[in-house]
Amino acid sequence: MTIGIDCRLYGLRHGGIGRYLAELVGNLSLLDQSNHYILYFNEPEFSQFSVPNGHWQKKLVNIPHYSLDEQTRFCHFLNREPVDLIHFPHFNAPIWYRRPFVVTIHDLTLHLFPHKSYVPKWTLKKMIHVFAYRLITRMVTRHAKKVIAVSQSTKSDLQHQLRLDPEKIIVVYEGAPEHFQRSSDSEIQSVLKKFSIGKPYLLYTGVWRSHKNLLNLIQAFVKVRASGRDIQLVLAGKKDPSCPEVPCLISRLKLESDVILTGFVEDAELVALYSGTSAFVFPSLYEGFGLPPLEAMKLGVPVLCSNRSSLPEVCADAALYFDPSRPEDIAAKITQLLGDPQLAEQLTQRGTQNLTRFSWKGMAGQILDLYNKVI
Repeated sequence: MTIGIDCRLYGLRHGGIGRYLAELVGNLSLLDQSNHYILYFNEPEFSQFSVPNGHWQKKLVNIPHYSLDEQTRFCHFLNREPVDLIHFPHFNAPIWYRRPFVVTIHDLTLHLFPHKSYVPKWTLKKMIHVFAYRLITRMVTRHAKKVIAVSQSTKSDLQHQLRLDPEKIIVVYEGAPEHFQRSSDSEIQSVLKKFSIGKPYLLYTGVWRSHKNLLNLIQAFVKVRASGRDIQLVLAGKKDPSCPEVPCLISRLKLESDVILTGFVEDAELVALYSGTSAFVFPSLYEGFGLPPLEAMKLGVPVLCSNRSSLPEVCADAALYFDPSRPEDIAAKITQLLGDPQLAEQLTQRGTQNLTRFSWKGMAGQILDLYNKVI
């Protein structure tokens, strides 16, 4: 077979989907010595990517994702490609493409949380964007040969929101971050100094969108400090100007020196932040899978997280759960963990065991089996 993979979102600058693609391609190159692959890139990833071997080929398309060109020019381009099957790793596939393809759906966040900011401002432009997203997702999943869901929770969402036949949906878990290794004390201290972190701290990593529930996390942090804990809260992730509520709340509560906004951090700094934290807190209202808690577990960090959507499925008994809609419950669980070293150690040990359920190589193997079955 000749298999095409849409790699326009390849790489760390594209977040979780970029990591998913990098792991999929890297592991397929080790597992599959029979099929031929064509990868479709934008710059700069096209120039940065090295073809693994003679079974692999890369092509430059330079067609932006979430664009009109994606639906027109990209579709026309793909229809001329010598492929037996294409894998789209995200919902944003050309809706008029009718040759065999599979699509990965990571979540239905925009179905359940259609606004990007904490206070929805429904403009005509936003309404058009939401309508287009819903139309594309529905048509792409309808015409795909198979739909890959990253959790049973996402599969359930696809059945209820899009009325998909459960037989069409294949659940393939993502992997744990195998390349993460705990930072040395000197590396940790260097990163803490860079970001002015001078106290024990709690860590959150990710975006600032409304479903990430950062406002309740900050309110909970205030309650923890009021109980006598002299700690900081570190929010690591790209700052989002469309969500001004986060810095506004921090300013209003005069927390500028105790809530640290790092902005985007490279993997080395991210690992150091994980390695130095007292606990990882993930208050999300909705996740299709949820990689950050697994990253924390990989680095021996106790995890506190929301009891919503896929998180109990992914974290199992390796996290201390809270109701994300109640800041007082978040605060109570944080205080409980910080005051109980034995509990923290139990969660760390369970986290190590929990990671054995997730493997990027295993994910790639399951997807390869799916490619072979579809054709």
